[in-house]
Amino acid sequence: MAATPLSSHAVAPEAPVQPDSSLFGWWRDADRRARNAFVAASLGWMLDSFDVMLYAIVVAALIEDPALRLSLRTAGILNSVTLVAAAGGGIAFGVIADRIGRKRALIAAVLIYSVFTAACGFAQSALQLAIFRVALGLGMGGEWATGAALVSESFPARHRGKALAFVQSAWAIGYGLAALVNLVVMPIWGWRGVFFVGVLPALLTVWIQRRVEEPQIWRDSTSADRGRIGMLFAPGFAKTTTFLTLMNACTLFAWWGLNSWVPGYLRLPPSRGGIGLSSSTMSMFVIAMQVGMWFGYVSFGFFADAFGRRRAYVLYVLAASVLLPLYGFLRQPVLLLLLGPFVAFFGTGYYSGFGAVIAELYPTTVRATAAGVCYNTGRLASAIAPYTVASIAEARGFAAAFGVAGAAFVLAAVMWIWIPDTRNSELL
Repeated sequence: MAATPLSSHAVAPEAPVQPDSSLFGWWRDADRRARNAFVAASLGWMLDSFDVMLYAIVVAALIEDPALRLSLRTAGILNSVTLVAAAGGGIAFGVIADRIGRKRALIAAVLIYSVFTAACGFAQSALQLAIFRVALGLGMGGEWATGAALVSESFPARHRGKALAFVQSAWAIGYGLAALVNLVVMPIWGWRGVFFVGVLPALLTVWIQRRVEEPQIWRDSTSADRGRIGMLFAPGFAKTTTFLTLMNACTLFAWWGLNSWVPGYLRLPPSRGGIGLSSSTMSMFVIAMQVGMWFGYVSFGFFADAFGRRRAYVLYVLAASVLLPLYGFLRQPVLLLLLGPFVAFFGTGYYSGFGAVIAELYPTTVRATAAGVCYNTGRLASAIAPYTVASIAEARGFAAAFGVAGAAFVLAAVMWIWIPDTRNSELL
């Protein structure tokens, strides 16, 4: 029997919808849940940066305050204890986010770092400031692992790297805002007023509570397996966990070694190894660096999605290993102003890829836990960076100190020999 010809009114099958490959296609291809998750993670990370970097911005003023009596090394120790606390908070919140959900963990982290940033403004001694910085660090460490898991599980795989790159780029905006607040508030209310502004991020938690939803992939996961740290060291994961952590420790050592002291380096007088810029000029230099940092974050996401995480990482960290010691060697303000954005571009941009790497190597039940452990164990190891850089700078100058930070970037590149490469793979 002959086949019946199609009616002229028959409906032809629809052509498959092609993904949007334009610059902002990653945003247009996302649904409402993914967009809300992106906004929550971005604002949380931006305000995390804003709060934690206020200390680096005002550290010269703290050293000059006779009530606190801080030396360079003591100021470095205060930054280091914050990073130790952040490591503990990050590991704990990674487990918490896998067990109770990304949304509730994110709200708790933002509240903690906001409240205790403001509390720093009440400190009357180095000990009180250290206590408040430790509490702040717990919330600071918790935000990244939670937000990275939330966005990774909400966006299409082909856009994961780009989405996380824009989330990470919010750190540069927060750092720039901290410098801007210092520029406006410091002359009027001093360093205490700068810290008081840090309570404002707490308002974000109201929006998160109303608009953000838990990712479906997390809701479908088996609750009994959620947040088991032991799974990170099971066969098939142990080597990856080890070298991811070591790589991250090296990059974090270099990042904090540089960024915890860039404002102090620019602000301190030449007699103490610095450049001797005024507080307002230093703030403008830091803001210029954040422009370079933002472009570094965003460009890395596009590059890593196109060519793979390993190639992008190695390119950026090796470039940074050359630029860091050069930045400490130069003494001319004009050259530092010009070089600063490039230092920040390569010396920070690679962090856009870490969330995507973690998401693509570990299953949903331990995704936030893996982010918390690998990122924050590395952060714990890097906590000695502010003190180490301060000690070397005091003894041999900032060129040598930043050179040590640059060497850590070379080690980070070596670690990629043992880390599996990923590129937009579907989540486990």
